[in-house]
Amino acid sequence: MINDFRLKDLDKTAKYFLSLFLITLGIGITTGLYYVYLTTDSTPTGTIERYNGSESTDDEIPLEFPQPIENMILTTHNHVNSFAMISFLIGFIFYFNSTITGKLKLFLMIEPFLSTLITFFSLWMMRFANENFVYILFLSSFLLYACWFLMIFIAIYEMLCNNIKE
Repeated sequence: MINDFRLKDLDKTAKYFLSLFLITLGIGITTGLYYVYLTTDSTPTGTIERYNGSESTDDEIPLEFPQPIENMILTTHNHVNSFAMISFLIGFIFYFNSTITGKLKLFLMIEPFLSTLITFFSLWMMRFANENFVYILFLSSFLLYACWFLMIFIAIYEMLCNNIKE
């Protein structure tokens, strides 16, 4: 039965394969976060400037221009689809852990999907309605990445720190 299957019970080959997949995915996620840092300084002001454009006087060229709707649609499309796949893959592997169970497991698996939607809704609202949506964007993004990294860590821990059977 599928509920009896656990990561700790996998053979060594499957544990190494899934662990390397999660490590590689984690590196990719971290690289994306570094890109966010480089383009926004990971600050509310930097994020607002990145999407809404920077203010300038008549004799200056702005450092950042407002993101056109086409770029916003492309960014949203690419990220919502890829974040859904990342959340599914991490969550599917994490489902088979025996370290975290019950409602906390359910929360960690579902939350990234909700945060993805809230993050990109907030991005649009920040760009076209009110800059204060940046704070919701930051909170939802933090929860998203925290859940991803926690699920990755727990799954790898269970696969590599438990007795590896042949």
